[in-house]
Amino acid sequence: MSKLYDALEARAPAAREAALMAALPGQIAHAQAHSPAFAELLQGVKASTVDSREALARLPVIRKHELLERQAARRAQDPFGGFSAVVRGPRMRRIYASPGPIYEPEGAAADYWRAARALFAAGLRGGDLAHNAFSYHMTPGAFIMESGALALGCTVFPAGTGQTEQQLQAIAELRPEAYMGTPSFLRILVEKATETGHDISSLRKGLVGGEAFPPSLRDWFSERGMAIYQSYATADLGLIAYETESREGLVLDEHVIVEIVRPGTGDPVAEGEVGEMVVTTLNPDYPLVRFGTGDLSAVLSGTCPTGRTNTRIKGWMGRADQTTKIKGMFVHPSQVADIARRFPEILKARLVVSGEMANDAMTLQVETTSAPQGLDARIGEAIRDVTKLRGEVQLLSPGTLPNDGKVIEDARSYK
Repeated sequence: MSKLYDALEARAPAAREAALMAALPGQIAHAQAHSPAFAELLQGVKASTVDSREALARLPVIRKHELLERQAARRAQDPFGGFSAVVRGPRMRRIYASPGPIYEPEGAAADYWRAARALFAAGLRGGDLAHNAFSYHMTPGAFIMESGALALGCTVFPAGTGQTEQQLQAIAELRPEAYMGTPSFLRILVEKATETGHDISSLRKGLVGGEAFPPSLRDWFSERGMAIYQSYATADLGLIAYETESREGLVLDEHVIVEIVRPGTGDPVAEGEVGEMVVTTLNPDYPLVRFGTGDLSAVLSGTCPTGRTNTRIKGWMGRADQTTKIKGMFVHPSQVADIARRFPEILKARLVVSGEMANDAMTLQVETTSAPQGLDARIGEAIRDVTKLRGEVQLLSPGTLPNDGKVIEDARSYK
């Protein structure tokens, strides 16, 4: 498993960054020319100038709720809301539906979601039989894994979900080497096989996704002779990051540009700080630019011991959408960011909601290096101006607030 999938994984970080930034202006221009939504969203942007992370960070972040809203508004004309650069026919193999519904196109490229890289890191090789227990119904999870496995030269058994007894029989008789699916279903299969006496000992490796994969469950599989790795992919973007045998975070895919931003904003955070993952894909068929995943993560320092030199992230660390209802009114992370931007003294801000039942109270905790007289009162006025609610202000020294990506903390008692 020590070999790399391709030479791209071992590039010098500076060479990789140069290649990504060189490709970025062309992708921006392509999105403007072939995606009506981005023609509107990036109107006035000169694509040739978007050749650095600083320039990219000045573009708007497109979040999933905006994608859904645009799709819903244009259902009759275009179910993709103007985001797809391909139309039905030879260049669009399938259409999927995610909850919302949000419709996603699948282009005609082999290994369209680039999952082969993650499967290779998990130990899959040509000739392996992969038991695919992701759902083949409406959503693309099964097809993401299947296309990657086929690109590696594997054979795939399309098990789908449910029918546990039949799946165990197929595993016992076909003897697949690998599993693809959610970790929770793999555990169900293992426990049921122990109960029924089915021999599934051929399963020795696998790639899971779609759910959190805690170390305790990873170790549980390891104790039963299975080396199971995790991937991070979405229906919109394809593969974003994947685990390697080092088990030290997730390595980013070679064909995405990932930023970690403060939730509710498009502002990149310092390396190591937890924030929302914003991804720009180099996929020409569905050219999403600064797409907010809504997931929290953070960059790990250093490179992977396996020789892969791309940036690593800690993995999934929760959701970035922390919108909270306070005294009957919604308060959004973007509003907290708006308040903080009004005061250069504020380094970091966190709104803590406390109280019981309808007795809500909120305190804006802010880190600051200097606290001129009256700063807390002026921040309090900004809270009322932005949220239409009253809140206390607590001034803190730098580094006091936890590094967990939370902009709004709901600490209310619901007993």
